[in-house]
Amino acid sequence: MKFKRIMLKLSGEVFSGEHEYGIHRKAFLDTAKQIMEVSKKGIELVIVVGGGNIWRYRDTKENGIERTVSDAMGMLATVMNSVALQAALDSLGAETRVLSAINMPQLAEPFIKRRALRHLDKGRIVICAGGTGNPYFTTDSAAALRALELSCDVVLKATNVDGIYDKDPNKHKDAVKYDSVTYKEALEKHLEIMDQAAFSLCQDQNLPIIVFNFLKQGSLLKAALGEKIGTHVHG
Repeated sequence: MKFKRIMLKLSGEVFSGEHEYGIHRKAFLDTAKQIMEVSKKGIELVIVVGGGNIWRYRDTKENGIERTVSDAMGMLATVMNSVALQAALDSLGAETRVLSAINMPQLAEPFIKRRALRHLDKGRIVICAGGTGNPYFTTDSAAALRALELSCDVVLKATNVDGIYDKDPNKHKDAVKYDSVTYKEALEKHLEIMDQAAFSLCQDQNLPIIVFNFLKQGSLLKAALGEKIGTHVHG
C-alpha cells in the first residue's frame, strides 16, 4: 500500500551530480522528474534538502569560521537548493511552495504548520528550507521534526547506496545489507542512519524510516508506493 504523505530527505549532493560542488541542471532536473512521478500518484510530498553541495561545516572548519556562523551559512545553502528544486518542479507543471525556518520573504514563505498543511491539502509539494533555523542541528533533524509536525507516514532518506549495511559497502566487498532493522538494533549495532537527534525523534514517535538509493531511476516511486526497497527501520 502506498503512503498518503511522505517526508523525502535529500542530501545537497544530489544536486551536484557527478561534480563535487554546485547545482547542476541535469542533476536537479532528474531529481524533479522522480518527485513528479510520486506526486502524480496522489501522494502528498514534504521535502527537506541539505546544503552540502554548497557549504558544509566539517569540510570548511579549517577556515576559522565559527560554528554557529558556519551553520547559518549552511542554512542559506539549503534555501538556495530549495528554490532551485522549486524552479525545476515548476517547469514540469507542479505546484510547489518553499517554506523557510529563517525569515526571507523575497524567496520563501515562513514555515507555519497550518500553512504547510493547507498547501498539502491543496495538492502542492511543500519544500522545507533553512533546516530547523538553529545551529548545531542537521537537516536530518529538520526532516524528522517537519515529518512529525506535518503527520507524515514515513521518512524516505535518499542516499547513494541501496540501504543500510553493517559497514561501508563502497570500501568493503563483504558488507552485509539489512532489509529491515529495528531502532534498538540500529543503536546496538551503531548503524549510521541519521544523526542522533533525528534518529531519537523518529524512535520516540515510532516514525518509520526507509533508506534507499535515490540514484537508481524509479527508486523513489517504489519507496513511496511501499514496495520492497532499501532498508526499513521500524519499532
